[in-house]
Amino acid sequence: MSSNDRYSRTFDVLELLVSRPDGMTVTEISKRLDLPMSSSHNLLKRMVAAEVAAVREDLRYTLGPRAVRLGIRIVDGLEVRAISRRHLVELARTTGDDVYLAVPLGRRVSYVDRFPGSRPVTVDIRLGQSLFLHATSVGKLFAAHDRQLRRKLFAEERPRLTSHTLVTDEELTAELDRIVDQDYAVSREEAIVGVVGVAVPIRDDHGAVVAAIHISALSNQMNAGTERELVDAAATAATQIERDLGRVHPAAPEGRVAGL
Repeated sequence: MSSNDRYSRTFDVLELLVSRPDGMTVTEISKRLDLPMSSSHNLLKRMVAAEVAAVREDLRYTLGPRAVRLGIRIVDGLEVRAISRRHLVELARTTGDDVYLAVPLGRRVSYVDRFPGSRPVTVDIRLGQSLFLHATSVGKLFAAHDRQLRRKLFAEERPRLTSHTLVTDEELTAELDRIVDQDYAVSREEAIVGVVGVAVPIRDDHGAVVAAIHISALSNQMNAGTERELVDAAATAATQIERDLGRVHPAAPEGRVAGL
């Protein structure tokens, strides 16, 4: 079985297990997918090792803890998308810049919604496309707050996309620490020449980062004051979204971004 076939079959098995909370035997799975028993057994063994499937004492296979966690995060992300839409439309209108909503999906980060501003940045960033963790503002933001994504950032290849891209361990460690302290991230032409990205987190009621607002702006229209205005505007929108999600904020929140 090729790698592509194995990935495809993994999702086929997950679809079967979602519909059978009581579990399925390897024989049942093999028949449903029209796979040889040996191939089914090897695939299930890999899925159990990766914790996307689990096997009970009666040798019936069920969804594993990793698959369940991912499912919960996807549902949370879809809820954030629906609730955040009106706030992000308004943010794009007031700033004039393109606004994106980003969410973590397993071990990658993707944009799931886009709201063009009146002066859109002409960059083709497809929704659902996996983003670089080391070079994009939202990638760095999630890596700063998520241990799994931080490990992935330092383990994977980090191409130098522009002359401004941070690629060394020392640079990125300092950058992620700074993002945690200031509670926002900026990519200054690190992914695309001429484009600055600003990202702020959206948190659930437990304080976990479940999504992020990203604003794309042209670098020739940016200075320190403009950058601060975008960060503050995005942080205000994030707070509004969090309140709609049920997160309780103090009357005068402090510490979301430096200077507030």
